[in-house]
Amino acid sequence: MNSNKVLNAEGLACPMPVVKTKKEMDTLESGQILEIHATDKGAEADMAAWAKTSGHELIHQEQDGDVFKFWIKKG
Repeated sequence: MNSNKVLNAEGLACPMPVVKTKKEMDTLESGQILEIHATDKGAEADMAAWAKTSGHELIHQEQDGDVFKFWIKKG
């Protein structure tokens, strides 16, 4: 899946993956996609909830071993 930017949030505990995601999303243009890699199990629920409440779209997520990958489109 294509993305405009990749954020490595591996090894960070909640709420840091979401905090870093918000900071990166602020640098993107509307419609651009941020790919996030996180290892915190809580990120799975947190990213979906954050994207929805922030007006962005979680377009895809998958798990690759211990790494959760998310693609969020800026609203």
